[in-house]
Amino acid sequence: MKKSDKHQKILNAAIKVFGKKGFFNARISDIAKEADVADGTIYLYFNNKYDILLTLFEEEIGKLITEIRDAISQKTDQREMLYIFAFHHLQLVIEKKELAEVLQMELRQSGDSIKEYRVTKFADYVNIISEIIHTGQENGIFRRDLKPGIIKRAFFGALDEMSRLWILNPNHSYTLQESAEEISDIFLNGIVAD
Repeated sequence: MKKSDKHQKILNAAIKVFGKKGFFNARISDIAKEADVADGTIYLYFNNKYDILLTLFEEEIGKLITEIRDAISQKTDQREMLYIFAFHHLQLVIEKKELAEVLQMELRQSGDSIKEYRVTKFADYVNIISEIIHTGQENGIFRRDLKPGIIKRAFFGALDEMSRLWILNPNHSYTLQESAEEISDIFLNGIVAD
């Protein structure tokens, strides 16, 4: 098996194990068993359990960044770009539920070891929102008096909370499309009636 294949096999196994047992209850031996490799093999690719979790986060967010950038590169309307960002973010929860659960719940609960980590990919990911806002301001679509840094956090926060709802309550009544549309609409048009 190629080195890159084994690396991915271990990550896929970690998603399943972290999703099933939780990050703190999972052991390297559980991941090795799921990946069908020896325990020692894990250490050829990762330093420890935290390294596996952070690698998962970095690689998956990297894929999402590429996917979203490709999708918005075809558009010229920044309002549509915000919707595309929202849709792709929420789609991850539906299409890769175990992964979304690990990224959403386990990464947050991982404590001090994670605080030492520089979340550069995550910053790149959320900065897509502020780039869209900034460009929209330059094009006269969005108000110039608003700070893109605040908007990106508020917009991402709404998506993040919706993702958390879907993970904790899979029987919710909101569809992917209506959630992405409504969150985008609230940010674009507010909630005040005409």
